Amino acid sequence: MSNIETKTMHEKDMKKVSSQQRVGKFVAKFLVYAFLIIMAIIIIFPFYWMLISSVKSLDEYKLAIPTLWPKTILLSNYVEAFNQANLGTLFLNTMYVGLVSTLLSLVITVISAFAFARLEFKGKNALFAALLATMMIPGELFTITNYATVNTFGWMNSFVVLIVPFLVSVFYIYLLRQNFLQIPNELYLAAKVDGTSDIKYLWKVMIPLALPTLISITILKMMGAWNSYVWPRLVANDEAHQLITNGLRNAFTESTGDVNIPVQMAAVAIVSLPLFLVFVFLRKYIMKGVSRSGIKG
Repeated sequence: MSNIETKTMHEKDMKKVSSQQRVGKFVAKFLVYAFLIIMAIIIIFPFYWMLISSVKSLDEYKLAIPTLWPKTILLSNYVEAFNQANLGTLFLNTMYVGLVSTLLSLVITVISAFAFARLEFKGKNALFAALLATMMIPGELFTITNYATVNTFGWMNSFVVLIVPFLVSVFYIYLLRQNFLQIPNELYLAAKVDGTSDIKYLWKVMIPLALPTLISITILKMMGAWNSYVWPRLVANDEAHQLITNGLRNAFTESTGDVNIPVQMAAVAIVSLPLFLVFVFLRKYIMKGVSRSGIKG
């Protein structure tokens, strides 16, 4: 066999392999995108169903064969939901609890993370390990002990009981501490040589450098307060201290025991809107804050 024939066969084999690789890459990409599209549909469909149900009439919602698009769009369901559930008061209560608990939690988190990241004191590592160990305990167990404690203190049916018990978050302290550890220690030593106090160094240097993580913690804490359900229902379920999640629970139950689902879905859509906007406009801060933490141990 001549060199020319050998070269020609080699080129054909290479083209065949290259063609097979392209087909393989196309199939792999097709399967990945098909999987992502299917998962997106599964995730988005409940939100779509919530929105179309919120503008249906109750009779249409109760049809034996569900309609995927409302026959008549009733935007009046949103007005009825806002008035019937007293959403204005529920929004104010939830915002008050969310803002106060977030600010106090940020102060505790920043001071604790700074202490574990920069200060040297006896038993620091053992104490931090003990705090991390509490993350292994189911939250339901804390609910039982916290309930007994606040009941003893007489805090039931007040804003204090909604704010104080969950001000300390070990996860947030850990997240911010990992971010603080990435800041060179030489900056801290140089600041101490210049006579800078720890509080001033924390405020002027560490907090600005860790701002993305602090923004992430703020957003997550506010979202946690907004979505809280079990604890507020246990300790402060009176009308004066109800939060949004509890207020929507029984606000649309009629005297006959039936629930006006379309109006309830309208209320859920209204309540979900702030969280949706937070995610759309601030998601990059959440991802950036988390990605900058947890690298250095």
